Amino acid sequence: MDRIIAQKRIEELTRILRENSRLYYVENAPVISDYEFDMLMHELESLEADFPEFAAPDSPTRRVGSDSEAGFAKVAHKYPMLSLANTYSITEVEEFAARAEKSLNQAFDWCCELKFDGTAICLTYRKGVLVQALTRGDGVVGDDVTANALRISNIPHRLKGSGYPDEFEIRGEILMPYESFDRLNREREESEEAPFANPRNAASGSLKLQDSAEVARRGLMCTLYHIPAGQVDFPTHDEALRAAESWGLPVSEHRRLCRGIAEVEEFIGHWDTARKQLPFPTDGIVLKINELAFQRQLGYTAKSPRWAVAYKFKAEQALTPVLSIDYQVGRTGAVTPVANLEPVFISGTMVRRATLVNEDQMRQLDLHEGDWVYVEKGGEIIPKITGTDPSRRAPGARVPVFPSVCPDCGTPLVRTEGEAKWFCPNTDSCPTQIRGRLLHFVSRKAMNILAGDATVQQLYDLGLVRMPSDLYRLHPMQLLTLEGWQERSVQRFTDSLKESLQVGFERVLYAVGIRFVGETTARDLARHFGSMDKIASASREELLSVPNIGSVIADSVLDFFSREGNVREIARLRESGLKMEMEGGTETLSGNLDGKTFVISGTYSISRDDMKALIQAHGGRISSSLSARTDYLLAGEKPGPEKMKKAAQLGIAVLDEKALRAMLPSGDAKEEGPLELTLF
Repeated sequence: MDRIIAQKRIEELTRILRENSRLYYVENAPVISDYEFDMLMHELESLEADFPEFAAPDSPTRRVGSDSEAGFAKVAHKYPMLSLANTYSITEVEEFAARAEKSLNQAFDWCCELKFDGTAICLTYRKGVLVQALTRGDGVVGDDVTANALRISNIPHRLKGSGYPDEFEIRGEILMPYESFDRLNREREESEEAPFANPRNAASGSLKLQDSAEVARRGLMCTLYHIPAGQVDFPTHDEALRAAESWGLPVSEHRRLCRGIAEVEEFIGHWDTARKQLPFPTDGIVLKINELAFQRQLGYTAKSPRWAVAYKFKAEQALTPVLSIDYQVGRTGAVTPVANLEPVFISGTMVRRATLVNEDQMRQLDLHEGDWVYVEKGGEIIPKITGTDPSRRAPGARVPVFPSVCPDCGTPLVRTEGEAKWFCPNTDSCPTQIRGRLLHFVSRKAMNILAGDATVQQLYDLGLVRMPSDLYRLHPMQLLTLEGWQERSVQRFTDSLKESLQVGFERVLYAVGIRFVGETTARDLARHFGSMDKIASASREELLSVPNIGSVIADSVLDFFSREGNVREIARLRESGLKMEMEGGTETLSGNLDGKTFVISGTYSISRDDMKALIQAHGGRISSSLSARTDYLLAGEKPGPEKMKKAAQLGIAVLDEKALRAMLPSGDAKEEGPLELTLF
């Protein structure tokens, strides 16, 4: 290859890989498959080997992708957390084994394990107690997520048995089982939030939440697979894992000692099929030389160990024709194209429908009517169309035309700048949107009113209910005249309406259906502001000061409360008796911190969530990032060095916990010991 062409291609690949690494590790929103990413990485490795003079010192081939995020204390790893070299080829596995055999010139065993598709974690135990949990970060420095790890049910707070070192690290993966993933995405889709593409992204995003209670609700699990050499005195990797298992640590049972590459290939072949029956995602097999002395002898490259390699399974794919395309209208007016497919069996289930996401995605696929399409299950769960087969395209096949008007009410669709989706703006009169908002309002996660699709449809068709507040104005005698309603069903329905008046403000805020405000976001807003009135009157700047609230959500909240119809509906719901503020409020203890914005970093004598609640209870506000609007950085033990540096640059006052408590009334200024957590 010409040197100039090679240099340009290396620069291009470097840029593409860095951007996609950021999307994968930080945004949890990859736009290319793992296979595509790995092939680009292999191409860059090959070019850099041929033209080393063009390789950047921080090339993606030499550095681990970083998942580090703002809002967490940064802690250096005692031992670097590297990534694994990977391959999709059995031939390359054989070549890897041959290189190891040549380097060692001695017989050795392989410990073969499932490659879990989650997000990396490093746990530290001291005297048998979990004291720290770090993410991979950039491999050298990780994010401290201890508070969140304590809320993952199968991570022990205290080890059992005996024989464990006074202090040691053990590493593994945080996973989201398919059942938890399905539930989470159903909730997000009901809120018209973007669903997670796969369980790995969902696990990573969940582990980095600022709300530990929400982490506990996400249904994460942990599996551990590596104790860094030198931490324990065992001759083999397998024996170290057996010991960890005896201490109560969640070590995978799906591993096998293999003697020779033939047994390794048999193990790979078995799990390429058997993995489809597992309740959690896997994407390959990890092969490790079992003897720890040999691991130390082989050592590491700058990016990965020389004693381990990952064989990655290719995603299961099927080819099937598109029968038709539906355009579905959601409760917020978003129009989503959905392909109806000739049923095809993939990864254990029959797939009949697959979302086409939006108009842009349809164009990128070059989709024509009746096309045969390649279908995969993202993360082995969500059916997605990844390509078309033009060779099977019928002559004269037409490109489907995305509707210009709402499929339900005929209103011209709109698409605002920066949006990927088209929307029906007829929020007050579009039947599908109205029914969608009603179904959302009565749903279990919202007001939990005993009314399903059929009931909502019946009440809507008869003109009895158009807005959620209409539900509370229905009379039992009126319901008894309707088809299918008996005294018992009327009583149960009216009882559920009365019970809904006891639903807390957080769920009421979620139920009113503000676009992009899902269950978690509603909780954040409710706890920060304390009442519907304060949220309705909040400025954009004040909304952005809420942790995890970005510009899209802030603008959506402002738009919702700028609409007269929404304001009237909130008033009607208030008249019906719904809770419009947090019980006890959020600023009832004192106004000592009124108007002050805090950023917190590090650990305290109480949990981070309790510290945020304490500040808010005295009038303070919490922000996730430092800016000119920040009044104080509350620095606990081991605060983030970047936050400390930025606070100094901006001239922001830094308080420790003792100084904060001195600002509070005497009853709340006393120092408190650490809280005892009993989670399981």
